[in-house]
Amino acid sequence: MTAPLSRSVEDYLKTIYRLSERGGAAATSEIAQRMDLAPASVTGMVKKLAESGHLEHVPYHGVRLTGPGRLAALAVVRRHRILETYLIVKLGYDWASVHEEAERLEHAVSDELVERMAEALGSPRYDPHGAPIPTRDGEIEQSDYPSLAQMEVGARVELRQVDDDDPERLRFLKSLGLVPAALLVVTDRQPFGGPIRVKVGGEEGEECVIGMALAACILVERR
Repeated sequence: MTAPLSRSVEDYLKTIYRLSERGGAAATSEIAQRMDLAPASVTGMVKKLAESGHLEHVPYHGVRLTGPGRLAALAVVRRHRILETYLIVKLGYDWASVHEEAERLEHAVSDELVERMAEALGSPRYDPHGAPIPTRDGEIEQSDYPSLAQMEVGARVELRQVDDDDPERLRFLKSLGLVPAALLVVTDRQPFGGPIRVKVGGEEGEECVIGMALAACILVERR
């Protein structure tokens, strides 16, 4: 029986997965920045994870998860996203504050409890922020949605996913109605990295102005 991974190892594997999930490699500097750690600390842990078979080095690019490392990372991601969904759907948590609560719980709950939560929820495919939930077998839906920042004037899109790691950003998005399944119409965009203007809810919806950096965090699908 494989020994359980420490919280620290799980955090590293999940972070590296998030940084490299589109097929690239994660640089040590990116890992350090995302986890708010000193680069030297990250270098030491990366070496240990490579020795344990969870990572492989990609010359001049960083590290990538091996098969076992990816499965371990997806198990943590599954726990986190099911916890977020359960806390919101069953316990009434706000979608802006649930991420930190799930971060604390994901290392403590058993796999059996997570599966019971998933069953009680009807085996959801996405969490409340639109992110796909990995299956119990380590499969995950691969999508390549463009960001709202890439859309041209006149584009009609459905909001599919937003990043969940900034509570203030999530509160702001919710206040504008920018949540998964919302229909958006791009009505204007200013040049040279200026803001983008959208109607939320379709042609008759309320109009709002979004900075380009924020629009880049919103993934959409054309309609």
